[in-house]
Amino acid sequence: MARMKSRPVVLSAADREWLTKRVRTGSYPAQQVRRARILLELDENDPDRLERGEPVPTQEVVAERAGVHVDTVVKTSRVYAERGRDVEETITRKKRLSAPVDPKVTGEVEARLIALACSAPPQGHARWSLRLLEKHVALIDDIPDLDHSTIGRILKRGRFVLT
Repeated sequence: MARMKSRPVVLSAADREWLTKRVRTGSYPAQQVRRARILLELDENDPDRLERGEPVPTQEVVAERAGVHVDTVVKTSRVYAERGRDVEETITRKKRLSAPVDPKVTGEVEARLIALACSAPPQGHARWSLRLLEKHVALIDDIPDLDHSTIGRILKRGRFVLT
């Protein structure tokens, strides 16, 4: 008795055509091409295979044909099932919703830094330098400590010149 597949890949004709275009055109990232090949090999609705009466190849055979490890085939079929059998979502990279680390420099921090740089320099100094700004930023509690190179980048981006 044959074992039931937990995550069968069943592609429509439009999906199969879209994936075939990805595989045959040489202008897509290699990762997308590999995943497209895997999905095409795992397709249970492949008319050519059905016509010949061949069964769907095993994951090991698909991995060998696609030139990947078996785990890649398993992960690709799992992602296909998890993403609602959407082919494009399966082969393209998932976009991050937010950055892995929140940026230290926000618009408010930039505004405060530019306001500080526009103010009169402390007594004993003719003008602000990046290192002097760095020392004063470290003394202000509600602005995170910033390196002088970061301060220079912020001022440059705002087209501010220390004179």
